[in-house]
Amino acid sequence: MPFYRIYMKEIKQITEAYQKIDFSQTKAALATVVRVVGSSYRRTGARMLVMESGEWIGGISGGCLEGDALKKARLAMSQNKATLITYDTTDDDPYQIGVGLGCNGIIDVLITPLDPQKPNNAVRQLQSCIDQRKPNLVVTITSLNKEQANISLGDVFRYDNETHFDEIFPLSELKENLFTEIQEALATTKSVSKEYIMQNGTKISLFLEVIPPAIQLYVFGSNYDIYPMVRAAKELGWRVICICNPAKMHASLFELADEVVPKDYIPTIDAFTAVISMCHDYESDYQNLQMLLKTNISYIGLLGPKKRTIKMYDRMTEEGIPLTNEQETRIYSPVGLDIGAATPEEIALSVCAEIRASFSGRNGCRLKLRKKPIYEN
Repeated sequence: MPFYRIYMKEIKQITEAYQKIDFSQTKAALATVVRVVGSSYRRTGARMLVMESGEWIGGISGGCLEGDALKKARLAMSQNKATLITYDTTDDDPYQIGVGLGCNGIIDVLITPLDPQKPNNAVRQLQSCIDQRKPNLVVTITSLNKEQANISLGDVFRYDNETHFDEIFPLSELKENLFTEIQEALATTKSVSKEYIMQNGTKISLFLEVIPPAIQLYVFGSNYDIYPMVRAAKELGWRVICICNPAKMHASLFELADEVVPKDYIPTIDAFTAVISMCHDYESDYQNLQMLLKTNISYIGLLGPKKRTIKMYDRMTEEGIPLTNEQETRIYSPVGLDIGAATPEEIALSVCAEIRASFSGRNGCRLKLRKKPIYEN
């Protein structure tokens, strides 16, 4: 099941910065890209946390909109009122903010002052998504043409299950259709915007945002080349667990990886998990392959030449457990994209790029050769 945009690292950075804010002394706001028509550097779900001091974490563009968004965020903080800003980079008007981007897109950015006491505070809702190992979904109020007593522009509601959402979402007349659309968004892992007209004439827009968990990467191996692999994966915001002999590992690995566990550890597999076996020992890699093929993991990477993997396939046939076509599609060996990688650092780059391409449903080709838009939704 492909997913395209994973902003979990950005969400973690924002929530960590948010927790350090002393709201008795200062204010903060969250800017979120909630709609994109055409091209843009960042897509829906991109965010930046803006502090009253002018500092910010994250980003909503390649740097061209952040300055204006900062001004708008400060105004929203002073008025304590959420606002929706539209940036039209298709306009030839030289006074239009963002016209120099050259992206030819329309970008809606929702700017919401943050109240730490408010239960529907956007950052608090996002924080509850971080440790989940399933796709999250949050519903954000992105436009509202009339004031409502029980809901405000910028309110965010996390969908955990239908019963819980029924308790926290106040607009009962929308729930039947909304539940159907939430399930469709989760099934396709694609965020979507919806507009409704309520019985009292209120027009309301909702952004149903699917937030997949960070990729979880298990790395089997105890040699020096696992260190750049872990560093590269962590830089991408992935969750990394090293399966090795902990007693032989340098202390730096325990700081780099999320977990360092012994060789008899059994990985916990979900739809967002990848595994690389880079033991440099044929028997260990073979046993790892046998164990992983009994799971439903979609990405099994084997380090080493192709003839080594073929030897494993032949051995499986001799042992009466021939590889099925379905199993072979889940094995990536030799692991990585063909970029001419030679050093451990370059190999880590190659492997991480292939894992990302695999989960995105892409083939890893040059973008200049791609016939479709970079972003398909």
